[in-house]
Amino acid sequence: MPWALAPALTVFAVLGVVLAVIDARTHRLPDAILVPGAGGVLMLLGGAAATIGEPVRAVGVAGGAAAAFLACLAVHLARPTAFGGGDVKLAGLCGAVLGWVGPEAVASGIALGFIAGGVAASGALLAGVRGASIAFGPYLLAGAWGRLLAGP
Repeated sequence: MPWALAPALTVFAVLGVVLAVIDARTHRLPDAILVPGAGGVLMLLGGAAATIGEPVRAVGVAGGAAAAFLACLAVHLARPTAFGGGDVKLAGLCGAVLGWVGPEAVASGIALGFIAGGVAASGALLAGVRGASIAFGPYLLAGAWGRLLAGP
């Protein structure tokens, strides 16, 4: 990854930690933090694309954001109590960052988040915790970071 991407990834990391902690504690991803934070990451990604002279990366970022947002919006509309609106917005942000790498990264990063969340939910069921809900944001973030750290 080019050095110009470092500011965007740094903000994404800090924002992700803050949101993961809040979501784990409250099962909410507050718009007051998520929306401006996502805007900042998107601006930094656009700036990185311009800095390295690859404006096509911005198209990947926008496409990744749209694809992840729309896919997770479908999940939310099918099961609104299981997958919240904040999760949909966070998926859009994760998709934007993954879109820098490419469409495969978007698909695999979001899928990794769903797999991790499914494993956690299965673990809760196996432990005999009925009706437990899990905060999905940390798993989306883990999937995105897992894919980012795996490389191109």
